[in-house]
Amino acid sequence: MSTPEISEDSLNYPMQRIGIFGGTFDPIHFGHIHTAKQTAQWLNLDKLLILPSHIPPHKNKTLATAQQRLAMVDLVCQKDPTFILDKRELNKSSPSYTVETLQEIKNEYAQTQLFFIVGMDSLLTFKTWHKYQEILSLCHLVVNTRPNYHIDKNNIELTQLLANHQINHSNELKQKDAGSILLHDSKDWHISSTQIRGKIKNKCNCSELLPVDILSYIDKEQLYR
Repeated sequence: MSTPEISEDSLNYPMQRIGIFGGTFDPIHFGHIHTAKQTAQWLNLDKLLILPSHIPPHKNKTLATAQQRLAMVDLVCQKDPTFILDKRELNKSSPSYTVETLQEIKNEYAQTQLFFIVGMDSLLTFKTWHKYQEILSLCHLVVNTRPNYHIDKNNIELTQLLANHQINHSNELKQKDAGSILLHDSKDWHISSTQIRGKIKNKCNCSELLPVDILSYIDKEQLYR
């Protein structure tokens, strides 16, 4: 399935474009960073909110504390002017639901298009998300897929979702503020936080997986030992 071409010219209209890139970031790594940069450039975003989640509804716990994960994300955001650390979910003591976060962001930024960036695994379960239809009323959903990925036509729910919301031409973004699904062929970095935590526990070299300042922070805090 082809990915729509999106260029600065095709997105040349007055609304500000803000991306939201969420996750537990336990720890944040090059897979997150490179994907975020690539997607922000592809969409010509004005800014990209990096959103560490506090208590994700679909996960039991994180190994690093909320403050430790925030500190690691902050180190990354300091290196790229497009990245903005968003602490709102870390300030909550209850599970964070995407629809609530998007509503808060939408209320804060007037005349803004929101682009919520997820992976293909999230798209496959999207219709099970809390108030998923309301999510699409607040943002465009940007799905980072693996190169040459093909949609399973036997997945009826996913096929129907894409039939109703997927766009294939970038100029369609001018026609509505939210509600579209865009598939973005991004590089598969083959990096996971689980993999990194295992390597650190086994005292393996992770210099190709994490920025040096993140590695230094993990060492200082004695994380994932």
